[in-house]
Amino acid sequence: MAKDSKKGQSVTYRDAGVDIDAGNRVVGLIQKAVASTHRPEVATDLGGFGAMFHPDWSKYTDPVMVSATDGVGTKLKLAFLTGRLDTVGIDLVAMSVNDLIVQGAEPLFFLDYFATGKLQPEDAATVVEGIADGCRQAGCALIGGETAEMPDFYEPGEFDLAGFAVGMVEKAEIIDGKGIKEGDVLLGLASSGPHSNGYSLIRHLVIGEGGPGLDAPFGDKTLGEALLTPTRIYVKAILSLAKQYQIKGLVHITGGGFWENIPRILPDNVGVELNKSSWSRPQIFNLLQELGNVEEEEMLRTFNCGLGMIAFVDAKNAQQALQILRDAGEEAWQVGRVVTRTDSTKEQVKIID
Repeated sequence: MAKDSKKGQSVTYRDAGVDIDAGNRVVGLIQKAVASTHRPEVATDLGGFGAMFHPDWSKYTDPVMVSATDGVGTKLKLAFLTGRLDTVGIDLVAMSVNDLIVQGAEPLFFLDYFATGKLQPEDAATVVEGIADGCRQAGCALIGGETAEMPDFYEPGEFDLAGFAVGMVEKAEIIDGKGIKEGDVLLGLASSGPHSNGYSLIRHLVIGEGGPGLDAPFGDKTLGEALLTPTRIYVKAILSLAKQYQIKGLVHITGGGFWENIPRILPDNVGVELNKSSWSRPQIFNLLQELGNVEEEEMLRTFNCGLGMIAFVDAKNAQQALQILRDAGEEAWQVGRVVTRTDSTKEQVKIID
């Protein structure tokens, strides 16, 4: 009979692949970054069993809580391949807070979930520092999260991210698209690139057979660096606009592109006409289209093609609204208009050159 080499030995959790000390080291490394995001309403320090947030209810008349959750998707694969981990945390925050602001909600706090096979404290801290950066950009507090070490569950050096945000909006100020009517104007806010959508196709085109690879030059960067440009966070610009003019509807251009996202907020009796020549399309999209000979309709269904957010406003306020967005640091254009839709069988989104 073979001798059991473990018989009589004391086995630890670390022997099974989970290092509690590494988890504690992560907490120490991220404390400063997390604290930099805190708002006055944060009621707990990092490390508690639950994170507490005490809203200033005197600021609200009839508040509605709004929540959103998301991940980064296969964009993470590019981060692993390049070794650049400092931007994906911003993506994680952006994908949730941009969904909150679409309904008019100010993001209040964010929690993250980081899961890996073997915890590398410095790498985890770099990711959380990116999450904290995203929270500062959105004006919300990073009040907690979870770091999970799960041996044999992930490939070495890889991890997954998820997170969720909670925000608040006055019931009377919820942006829901119900008031959109013929003649209203669409204002498009520039994206920073593909954001966090379409990366399965991007990887197929760039690092698949015959692709240029992530080290290929792209302007003053490598292609990998360009593709890891973090998702733009629109929260502060939209909140600034909402304080001065009514926003009738907002669309976050994510998975499904223009064809799938815009109809989500449109009343049945209207459609939109978008003019592609009205905004600047970043070169990264032209390259991707050329690499795969991708049809234009597929591009518009998969990617944001240069517009990360679209705001619907009354025509009489369009120019002033554009200026507010630009003053807030956004590149923005008037990109289309709302039209009456008499034939319910026709698509609600018409895109013209």
